[in-house]
Amino acid sequence: MKVLVTGAAGHIGHVVVRWLREQGMEVRGFDRAPEMPIPDVEYLSGDITDVDTVREAVKGCDSVVHLAALRAPMLGTAEEVYHINTTGSFFVYEAAAKAGIKRVVQASSINALGCAWNIGDMDIQYFPIDEDHPTATSDPYSFSKEIDERIADYYWRRDGISGVSFRLPGVYGEDYAGSEAYQTRYKAAMALLDELVTLPQAELETRMEQAREIALDFRARRMMETKNYHEALEGDELAHMYNFERFNFWASMDVRDAAQAFAKALTADYEGHHPLYVNADQNSLKYDSATLIRLFFPGVPFKRPLVGGETMVSNERARDLIGYEPAYHIAGN
Repeated sequence: MKVLVTGAAGHIGHVVVRWLREQGMEVRGFDRAPEMPIPDVEYLSGDITDVDTVREAVKGCDSVVHLAALRAPMLGTAEEVYHINTTGSFFVYEAAAKAGIKRVVQASSINALGCAWNIGDMDIQYFPIDEDHPTATSDPYSFSKEIDERIADYYWRRDGISGVSFRLPGVYGEDYAGSEAYQTRYKAAMALLDELVTLPQAELETRMEQAREIALDFRARRMMETKNYHEALEGDELAHMYNFERFNFWASMDVRDAAQAFAKALTADYEGHHPLYVNADQNSLKYDSATLIRLFFPGVPFKRPLVGGETMVSNERARDLIGYEPAYHIAGN
């Protein structure tokens, strides 16, 4: 099998390229970077929104892994983020259809649900979250990923292109757990949670309401779409956790698990287009998930019990469809 990988020089892309080659597949990389970080890979440098270049890139390929995109709302104007992400996806699927390719696997995002970059709060209806949960996006990046999934639906109906749109969480490098930044964040988070569970209920509710007000004001002012958004709430550990970790459900993924997911989605036996959540099997802190939900999502019901630090975003459908089995965790194994 010869696979075109768009975004091949990126954070996830170059690991996917390496993984596919290790699985014995022939790979052609495509990216706007001038060269690939992996030597001896067939490579085409170009713009994902240039239809002629995309058509050239798919020639002779049997399937496509589509990763090329602007991966956050502050990486361009709203117009640029939407245009690059949706036009790029449409051009990839249209070129694949014209070339007779019947399998395209693309990177969507957990944000197709409407979470990390939202301008307001989320209406979470149950845990663990799964693919049946309603979506409600409110920023240009997340909306572009919602549309990317609809593009994939369209090409299944129109041209019989099957595939998966992976709703990826934050994807981290294999050495992330050993970094000083991660260790500092982890220790502060664990200390805060251990403090919160000891508070009297009235004091807990007051502190959580204060954190909620800070986070929702921050989001209402569109601060999540600014370049230094992550530094803004440093110094207020609870507001920081409420605004960032809560809106990601403490979901995360090692880049090697992302690579194996894309590889399995290329070769598994299925038809149709399937949005799939994939992430580590445990939340990013390996902290008791029921406790996190009680603290940060009080009153939200459970579809089934969560055991220990089990992920709040279900991998079950990915397991059933493509045999996804996460092997790594950012906090180590």
